[in-house]
Amino acid sequence: MASSAPQRVYRAPCPGCGAPVEFKSAQSTYAVCPYCQSTVVRSGEVLQRVGRMAEVFDDHSPLQLGASGRLPEAEGGQRFTLIGRLQYQGPQGRWAEWIALPGGDAEDGRVTLSEDNGSYVLTRPATGRELPPPERLPVGLATSVAGKPFSVAANLQAQLVAAEGELPQLAPLGQPFTVVELRSADGEVLSIDYGSAPPQVTRGRAIALQDLALQGLRDESVREEAARQFDCPNCGAPVAVQLDSSKSCTCPSCHSVIDLTAGVGGELRHAEQRNPISPLIPLGSVGQFEGASWQVVGFQHRMGVEAGDEEEESFGWEEYLLYNRERGFVFLVDASDGWSLVRPASGAPSYKDGTPLAQYLGRSYRLTSRYRAETGFVAGEFYWPVHSGQVTSNADFAAVDGKGILSREQAPGEVTWSYGQRLDSAAVASAFKLDAKAGLFRRQDAGPVGNVASMGCGTVVMLFIVLVILLILMSNCSGDSGGSYRSSGGSMGGYTSGGGHK
Repeated sequence: MASSAPQRVYRAPCPGCGAPVEFKSAQSTYAVCPYCQSTVVRSGEVLQRVGRMAEVFDDHSPLQLGASGRLPEAEGGQRFTLIGRLQYQGPQGRWAEWIALPGGDAEDGRVTLSEDNGSYVLTRPATGRELPPPERLPVGLATSVAGKPFSVAANLQAQLVAAEGELPQLAPLGQPFTVVELRSADGEVLSIDYGSAPPQVTRGRAIALQDLALQGLRDESVREEAARQFDCPNCGAPVAVQLDSSKSCTCPSCHSVIDLTAGVGGELRHAEQRNPISPLIPLGSVGQFEGASWQVVGFQHRMGVEAGDEEEESFGWEEYLLYNRERGFVFLVDASDGWSLVRPASGAPSYKDGTPLAQYLGRSYRLTSRYRAETGFVAGEFYWPVHSGQVTSNADFAAVDGKGILSREQAPGEVTWSYGQRLDSAAVASAFKLDAKAGLFRRQDAGPVGNVASMGCGTVVMLFIVLVILLILMSNCSGDSGGSYRSSGGSMGGYTSGGGHK
């Protein structure tokens, strides 16, 4: 059986402090000294200090340097070891890229495990045609790569903020560069990093951590919590941050939304919220979905206005952000027509703006609504800097076969797709052991509401009479204006602002 241990290692003293700096991969040209954070470049058998690297911002990921695993058979099935980590800052927070050395052989190539909307994408370097400048790749553009259709999902500015371990290349620290993400209908992700010349291209697909047979993960029990506690900048009440990856949170006392993108030790910006909403499922609750335990870490209430609605009647829905240590994040959406469990898509459905149909992973979806969505109230923690008043342009789709839902959400610089399934309300209550409150969860459930064939003739006639009366009442009230509640499922995933690496 192949070993994940490197077959040859280069080790030399750090030019900054003299501590040993080790290179396991012949492809690594940079390294960060684990003792003094000096950035060193390898030139033959000599190490040169080229600056000092900021310390990495500890995140929610269970990954750490030295952890090992096995690639899927489709990727070669080799053992690999994580040897480096790069952290980037974008408009909506930070993300990380983990550098993996496969096969234990420095000549076997490089694999990157990138964060992607709370999950992960396994990528390899790619080559191809000459790349156009980023301004010719606007968000939403349909293009092809080697004859395969892709759409541009993100075009945004990012910068390197920290790194550790061994690195094949290193963008200038703190210097903005453009990242463009292209996604295909079968779930493939292609990322173009314009921070170097020529631009670096990687290509890959989503991967679940449990499919990598990982060993040596970070022990959650030894995580230091004290550094993530602070006083609310608005009211002074104590605030504890549970997830190190959180980019925003709310004060449990005054409900202010606190921006954490500068770190807990930095200047904390905040915005007060009025009219707090109590979630039906309390924050911190743990539910069972898809054979795993998910903790409720965030909650937001959102409002929407249908496109072309001159009277601007609004509707509302609620979203719970759920977290699992190995599976990342999913959203539990509560709308008047039912509950749904959804997650951001790694790929981008085949869709032309303005048309009624979309294709994703072999399934057809039909457009049900377009609307402007705005975040009204938030509570808990989020892996992106959410705040009241955030606005996106949304479109919802329903599977033609009735077995799935799809949503498109566009914000400045990127488009995020999410997909999922309807859930029976009783199943949601049971998942959180709230069966005693099952009546509060009842919505227009995922399954059929009834079987007409099993009804008696009198029942059918009665239902018909009630329907006629309701139609008459609705026609008499058609001139009224006011708010209503979401009937198409709402946005699946909220303002995730995913990008390819987040």
